[in-house]
Amino acid sequence: MAKKGIAVVAVGGNSLIKDAKHQTVPDQYEAGAESMHHIVDMIAEGWDVVVTHGNGPQVGFILRRSELSMGELHSVPLDYCGADSQGSIGYMFQQALYNEFRTRGIQKHAAAIVTQTIVDRNDPAFKNPTKPIGSFMTETVAKERAAKEGWTVVEDAGRGWRRVVASPIPQRIVEADAIRTLVNAGFTVVGVGGGGIPVLEKENGDLIGVEAVIDKDFGSSLLANMIQADLFVISTAVEKVAINFNKPDQKWLDRITVAEAKQYMADGHFAKGSMLPKIQAILRFLEAGGKQALITDPKNISRALKGETGTWIVP
Repeated sequence: MAKKGIAVVAVGGNSLIKDAKHQTVPDQYEAGAESMHHIVDMIAEGWDVVVTHGNGPQVGFILRRSELSMGELHSVPLDYCGADSQGSIGYMFQQALYNEFRTRGIQKHAAAIVTQTIVDRNDPAFKNPTKPIGSFMTETVAKERAAKEGWTVVEDAGRGWRRVVASPIPQRIVEADAIRTLVNAGFTVVGVGGGGIPVLEKENGDLIGVEAVIDKDFGSSLLANMIQADLFVISTAVEKVAINFNKPDQKWLDRITVAEAKQYMADGHFAKGSMLPKIQAILRFLEAGGKQALITDPKNISRALKGETGTWIVP
């Protein structure tokens, strides 16, 4: 089997939850195993893969449990919620990959790495927290928690009050060398869950966790650059990217350059909460020396790699 190179494949945290009726851990495992099945297709074709993943809904569940047990148990700081979710999703993916490899007779193993991501304490995001996390609260409760715990709280679109935290730009993946070493040794690695656990570097060089969240596509893109990946794949809910999305003149994109992507961005084609950060993450990867990137849904990864579908973005 000819080696194709190293690919970083980013899987959404939302993709583990098919709908409101399928949120349990076994449901999430089933959904994750389906994604891993498609990723093993890539591996069978000769790619060395690092799987990264989102963790938004899972961290939300951990925070909610923490809230419900208040007065009974200590609360869990946000960076530890990130670590918990990396562990549980890493375990799911590791087990699904193990089973898939065994079924297909592929001599390979998977390893999940708890991953820290260094952010800059002077990142403007810390002065302007925008990322809602945790449950909805009444105004009274929200303001009490803000006073008591130093939270920033906002009213969220008439649905109640929520805590918001910073979403700083990732600067460095602490475990990038460990991930690269494992890939070189033949492992399929699961890492940079939720973009990585955000940490700050203290004056003396020590690391300390910080209450923030990192965009998983930005974290994945940075890892792809740090390990010199040949391909960056963002696996999402759509088979291809479109401009004029959901309009009569909607047009699917097969292959675009960095310059074209920037033009479409400037023209407002990509929605802020969905496609925009994915395109921005890919542009970061390509502008820092990456060769090619792909956006498609899990079941079409194999077809997309043959050039049959998906949206390719190239320098």
